[in-house]
Formats: sequence, C-alpha cells, structure tokens
Amino acid sequence: MSRDASAAAGAGVPALSETELAAVAEVMAGAGVDLAGPLSARLIAGGRSNLTFRLDDGTSTWVLRTPPRAGRTPSAHDVAREFRVTSALAGSGVPVPPAVVLCEDDSLIGGPFAVAGFVPGRTIQTAAQLDELTDTTTDGVVTALSSTLAALHHVDHVAVGLERFGRPDAYAARQLTRWAGQWEIVGAEAGPSVRAMADALVEGLGDRLPRQAATGIVHGDYRIDNTLLALDGVPAVPPSVSAVVDWELSTIGDPVADVAMMCVYRNAALDLVIGEPTAWTSPRLPDAAGLAAAYEAAGGVALVDLDEHLALGHLKLAVIAAGIDHRHRAGATSGPGFDTAGQAVPVLLEAGLAVLGAG
Repeated sequence: MSRDASAAAGAGVPALSETELAAVAEVMAGAGVDLAGPLSARLIAGGRSNLTFRLDDGTSTWVLRTPPRAGRTPSAHDVAREFRVTSALAGSGVPVPPAVVLCEDDSLIGGPFAVAGFVPGRTIQTAAQLDELTDTTTDGVVTALSSTLAALHHVDHVAVGLERFGRPDAYAARQLTRWAGQWEIVGAEAGPSVRAMADALVEGLGDRLPRQAATGIVHGDYRIDNTLLALDGVPAVPPSVSAVVDWELSTIGDPVADVAMMCVYRNAALDLVIGEPTAWTSPRLPDAAGLAAAYEAAGGVALVDLDEHLALGHLKLAVIAAGIDHRHRAGATSGPGFDTAGQAVPVLLEAGLAVLGAG
C-alpha cells in the first residue's frame, strides 16, 4: 500500500489497494492513456458523497471519482452521469475537467469509477480560505461564478448530445418525486416532528410546483466549492472559473433550480452538513437576493417562481443532509460533518416551509 493510500485509510475512507490501482491503470491504458509508471492515489478531502482520489504516475496527474463503499442511496452517486455530461460539455465554453474514461465494472475497485484530467486551480471551501481573498477578488469570484452558471444554462443540450440526458419537461415534479422518495429511505430514523415537517413541505410543494419557463442543463449542486478557480492575484486579471466539478446531480430541467440551490446553500445549516464554517455561508458573500441579482446581471434565464424553487431546494438539501447522516449511522463515514449533518435536517425543512408560506 502506498503512503498516499495509507493516508486515505487513516482518514476513515477505504484506500485504493495496489491491486485496485493496477486495475485502474489497465482501464486507463485501454482508453489510450500512456502511463509513465505505477499509479499512486491520494484522497482529496472535502467530499460528502462520491469519493475523490488524485492519481499520479510520477509524471502526470488525474482525478478518480467513485461512490462510497457502503451506505449508498439510489442515484445519489452517479459517476457515469458526471462522465457523460462533462464529456458533452467539452468545447462548449463551460469549463469542465477533461473526461478520460468511465468504468462501470463494480468488481475492480468495489464500484464504478470515472477518471478525468487534473485541472489546476484553487478550491475555496472554508470561511477561512475565503477570508484570504480581498474584497475585490471576492466580488470578482461572485461575478465569475454567476457568468459561468449563466453560460451553462444557455448551452443547447441537444446540440451537445444530451438530448436523452433527462426529460426536458416536468422538472419540478420529477425532482419532488425523487427527493421525497429519497427521504423515505434516509429519513426513516427521524423523529416524529421532523417527519411531520418533511411531509408538510412535500405536500405544500405538491400544491405549488414551480412553472418551467426555460429548459437547459442543470448542474444540481452549484456553489463556490464545486468549482476550481483561477486566482492570479493580479488586479488586471479578474478571477475566472477553471472548471466546474461534482456533476453527479446534473440533469436536463429548469435552470432556475440551480440559482435557487445557490441561495439555499447560504443557509448557515450548510456548516453542519460540511462540518466547519464554509465559504458559501460567509457574510462576505452576497445574500440570496444578491446572488440572484448577480446571476440575472450575467444574462441568465428569467427567475420564474424562484420562491417555489427555493422551497424545493431546501427539501433537497435536507434530504442530502439526512443521507449523510444515514451513511454515518451505517458506519460508512468518519470525520467532521458526518456526525452533525443530521442536525441540519429540521433547520432546512423549517426554512423550506417558511419560504413556501411567504410566497
């Protein structure tokens, strides 16, 4: 076992063994990758869903994504989906990691995996990391994030080969069915009051589903720490997005949902999900209304029925938090955030009910 693999194991995540790394190398070679030597792997910290490893052969670097080894929920860790959408977006103007190979054979490393080229860039995950940036740079990052999301929403999904990536209509209804179904799996151990809030939010959304006025590629999990940023620190060079990552929740649907999720993630409960003060909940960033305005200024789609999308987004994040707690209870996780995610669930459900009631 390599030193990097040992470090991954020490972090509470099953490491990639030498046998598994040899299997990954064989798959990469079969896709035309010329490896300079044996692969080593290092866990990239910060994931709460798919596991992300940095692969090195002594000369070149890649990133491998694979689902958790235990405690999975249906459709929540879809690396094949990530691979397909990033492959399609190559050359579209939306920055994505270059797709290398997808392997759906579970027998090689215990689950499917996708390998992408390594993209240099800075990740801003914590409030402390955001505080290292000047106000001017921070404002530039918000502009870059908004412009990149607007560009994504204007990509013709049919023209890039994603016509069958998801149904173009009835997005909100499908999302409500999906997340309500996930809740029934991961929320079974919640207390009666929490389950009552979830039931009320699902019922309320069923009565007030947002209308769909636009159709496009929806990332599903868009915020600062799901991007790699180019931050040159030179005033004449504004910040830009080097790559948008973590596409496992992507689909074809209503782009307004992406904007709503950006706003939902501003809820302080996100810190409980992640396990530390996050960049995206920092008061240095615009509030929900400011983020929506920045997106509109970047030329994004019209934000039709944003309140209803916000309510649906709060349900989604509550279910994601419950899923993390579900895996923690199954013994499939360790570390900060896994043991506090469950505390976020009632906070998010209550916020969803509040915004739905105010609409």
